[in-house]
Formats: sequence, structure tokens, C-alpha cells
Amino acid sequence: MNVEEFRDFCLSLPGTTEKMPFQAFQSVSAILAFYIGGHIYCYVDIDRFDVCTMKCPPSLIDALKEAHEAVGPPHNMNPKYWIGVKFGSDLTDSEIKSLVEQSYSIVKDSRKRRKSN
Repeated sequence: MNVEEFRDFCLSLPGTTEKMPFQAFQSVSAILAFYIGGHIYCYVDIDRFDVCTMKCPPSLIDALKEAHEAVGPPHNMNPKYWIGVKFGSDLTDSEIKSLVEQSYSIVKDSRKRRKSN
């Protein structure tokens, strides 16, 4: 999967928007973030396209890290709720997309819960 295919996939998830929120910071200016309801559910460095940072249920993080070389710490996010997933490692494109969909659902569902309270 290349960066355009990944972008197309993320934008296919209902209500997703994209931004490059860190352009003011020279060292992270190429970060493309995907949002649902105004909150980030994943992001990538479009210049390197080597890792995707995404939300993950805390109960699954350790098991994913143990089972997959591709899963590691997130870039600049709380490791209790986020993971970093390396492209081109031991997760297939389909598995990565599934993790992105899970991240999307976590953020989308948390927005719904906040609105109903």
C-alpha cells in the first residue's frame, strides 16, 4: 500500500476529513492526520510513509505488540491509548486497514458517548 492508497482508504470511512495540522512546525510539517468529528483517529508522515499512529483499545495493545513486529509505540501520543504500526512489516495491508477502522470506530463512538451525556 502506498500513501495515496492509504489516504483513499481513510477518506472512504464516513465523515472522515483530513488536515495537515502541524505545518507551522518544521520538523513535523508533513504529517497528514485523519479526523472523525473533529478528532484525530490516525496520522502518517507523507514524506516517509513508514509508520501510522492510531488509537487502540488499551486491552489489546500489549497483545498486538507481542504478536507483531510492526506494532510499537506511537509517535507523540499516549502509549496507553495509541500505537504505531510500521508499513511493510509483518501486518498485511488488510490487517492495517482493520486496525485503522478500529481506531476510527473508537474515536467515533467516544464522540457519540460524549454527546449523549
